[in-house]
Amino acid sequence: GTVSNWTKIPPPLFKKAVIVLIDALRDDFVFGSKGKQFMPYTTQVVEKGTSYSFIAEAKPPTVTMPRIKALMTGSIPGFIDVIVNLNSPALLDDNLIWQAKTAGKRIIFYGDDTWVKLFPKHFVEYDGTTSFFVSDFTEVDDNVTRHLDRVLKRDDWDLLILHYLGLDHIGHMTGPNSPLVGPKLREMDNILKKIHISLLSKEEAFLPNLLVVCGDHGMSETGSHGGSSEGEVHTPLLFISSAFEKRSGPLTQPELVQQTDLASTLAVGLGLPISRNSVGNLILPVVGGKTMREQLRFVHLNGFQLSRLLQENTPAYEKDPGYEHFKTAEKSHGNWIKLYLEGNNSEILLNLGKKVLKQYLEALKTLSSSLSKQVAQYDIYSMMVGTVIIMEVLLLLLLSVPKALSSQAEFEVPLSPLLFSLLFYLMCLMLCAVHVIVCTSAESLCYFCSMSWLTAVGVMMLISALMCGILSAIAKIFENSRLPLKNPVVSSSSWSEIDVLILAGTIGHVLSLGASSFIEEEHQTWYFLINTLCLALCQELCRNNFLLKECDPQHSTTVKQNFDSIGEASECKNIDIPAAGNSKVGKATSSAEFIKGSDKWISLASPWIILICCRLLRSLNQTGVQWAHRPDFGHWLTSSEHKSELSFLAAVSLLMIFFLVQRRCSLVSKIAMALGLLGVYSYRAAIGNVIFPWQHDSKDISKGITEARFVYVFVLGIVFTGTKDLLKSQVISADSSVKSTGLWEVYSGLVLLAALLFRPHNLPVLVFCLLIQTMMTKYIWRPLKFDAAQITIMHYWFGQAFFYFQGNSNGIATVDVSAGFVGLESYVEIPAIFLTAFATYAGPLLWAIHLLCYLSSEVSR
Repeated sequence: GTVSNWTKIPPPLFKKAVIVLIDALRDDFVFGSKGKQFMPYTTQVVEKGTSYSFIAEAKPPTVTMPRIKALMTGSIPGFIDVIVNLNSPALLDDNLIWQAKTAGKRIIFYGDDTWVKLFPKHFVEYDGTTSFFVSDFTEVDDNVTRHLDRVLKRDDWDLLILHYLGLDHIGHMTGPNSPLVGPKLREMDNILKKIHISLLSKEEAFLPNLLVVCGDHGMSETGSHGGSSEGEVHTPLLFISSAFEKRSGPLTQPELVQQTDLASTLAVGLGLPISRNSVGNLILPVVGGKTMREQLRFVHLNGFQLSRLLQENTPAYEKDPGYEHFKTAEKSHGNWIKLYLEGNNSEILLNLGKKVLKQYLEALKTLSSSLSKQVAQYDIYSMMVGTVIIMEVLLLLLLSVPKALSSQAEFEVPLSPLLFSLLFYLMCLMLCAVHVIVCTSAESLCYFCSMSWLTAVGVMMLISALMCGILSAIAKIFENSRLPLKNPVVSSSSWSEIDVLILAGTIGHVLSLGASSFIEEEHQTWYFLINTLCLALCQELCRNNFLLKECDPQHSTTVKQNFDSIGEASECKNIDIPAAGNSKVGKATSSAEFIKGSDKWISLASPWIILICCRLLRSLNQTGVQWAHRPDFGHWLTSSEHKSELSFLAAVSLLMIFFLVQRRCSLVSKIAMALGLLGVYSYRAAIGNVIFPWQHDSKDISKGITEARFVYVFVLGIVFTGTKDLLKSQVISADSSVKSTGLWEVYSGLVLLAALLFRPHNLPVLVFCLLIQTMMTKYIWRPLKFDAAQITIMHYWFGQAFFYFQGNSNGIATVDVSAGFVGLESYVEIPAIFLTAFATYAGPLLWAIHLLCYLSSEVSR
């Protein structure tokens, strides 16, 4: 009898294929109101033409390189690809491009040079453009389009890939609601029209051409991407060809498919083997016009590839539901083939074919789901080693808290005896034995096992030393608890409510990181902690002003005179010098007397003013995952209708920044700061974010290169002046006032840099940061005389809160990539990385540097 080779690759369904990948193309840009308004030709083809339209769902991380891998291999990349995205290595996995090249197909590529790095020597012709210079909206696409007319006239290619970056750059710079989005979509529509008409004009009757339109990822409401919001993961996927039937009837919502399905579908359409590691399913409507026998053959090929992948990755693959469904469908397919070969053309054959097709599709779906879950294979052993080290360090830090919060602020672990103790060596031997057993019995090599033995032994010694240190610290605590108290009064009052709050808040935050939902919404934890801290500070101020009036008047007068003398000295030197106290009892008795007049009431009002500032900042930027999509004041300000309001707010914010920073700067630095802040506004006006009062439109939009570099000159000048004073205080004279002034000027230079890199609607974040620091320094930390540990932790808490006030989150989608290209004409790696990192972590950095300024201004510890 006749034997059918089911696994033989079928002939191609299309002669030529053009893949147009529009970076950051959201589904609503094509299927929504923007598509109807700005992409009329594409909308007409979708609604009435010979096409099939889908919404392709991308898996996080939604950045370009992992998405290209998913599109071409059908596999699901991991989060490590976010780092690799910065400098993509060659893709070694089986993929569609390699299969096409092996089959002798001639491939041409124009666009994002990530493709050139992933697929070196695969293209017969290519022209790559850098994807990181996000302030370029036009040239980056013109460099792709300029090749089109010439290439479309030629017949010496089989696959043409075009990757347009302009829309993604507009999103990064101005967001999805920018007025620049419409013209860019119209430009893409004209390009698609040109390609489609050209493909139709050169089509052959027996083998049509195919046009695929897709996006690698979408964009969030802020214009970024990388996370898992609906706007970031949903992209349009269009198949346009004369081989399809013309659409008729009412328009329906596009079906949801996986982005990984494109690799399998294109492989079948081009007559290529499906990539070995693909977990995607064949999109059936694309081959729906073929005969039942061909359709069954296509889905069987897909099922055979998925079942083979399952066998390679799952020992008990025979018990997998997807594999069982596939074998059942395969048997039914065999029965259908027998009927077909017997020449049975009745309706029974058609119905059986539909039944087999349905069984195959269910099997494909189950197999794909099973394989997708197995993609996330975790290196448990390496993770456990890292977790043990982190927990040991954390426990050691917690054991050090009582000493750190004391006036001495010290903690000592006797490490030298530990390194020679019997327990240390026994633990090292035991851990090395466990390491040998795990690494020799593991089926697949883990990262820690692949390290050199010298490194592994070093890690085991570190774990042993930390454990011995913990045991030694615990033993010392028990030993001290048995000793009689020398001063019961002082010991009983060594912990205040602020100390308890700081300890409980820090431990609570660490424990909250054990749940993914608390990590996604970590900003809520910090908002709660700083609000609680403000209330506790208010209580402390009230107690020191109203409840301690009956303290020893002679002691209060003495402390008052000491504070007055320190205050006069600090005024003469124009630096912040908080008084130092040796005990909290002394603090409590002295605080009620030296705050007089208006300063007393401003001090009492300070926590409430800070609470109001924090509440206003919370409404400026929505962040996290659950409520990030909700409108906020920042969205209202950045809309094109409110440019005047944004301009006014930016101007007032820059004036406030100058007022708050200049008070401790030298005359030269004050002038530089004023000119620099003026340059910041000029830069934002040049790129069209804000307008000057005499401007009526913003037609003359530029990249603002000159204005940004003008500001950089003043930033470097101020930082250089501060660095000079710091060196002078260390080398020439030990004058603390010179050192304090130098630190403040370095801080001022970084504030100016932050003002340049922040988007205009975020400038109030910088203003409130400076305002809160000023109020807490003058009206809270000085009067209450907190020690170094308390002030450090308060700075840390506020720094973390301001990270989220900027609109950041723990997802990479909120990273403002555009900050890395302020003042750059082309992509330069080191400055771009530095500027992006500084703009992202400006809040914690400014609070950390302010901590140095504050501590350096103290007379003594």
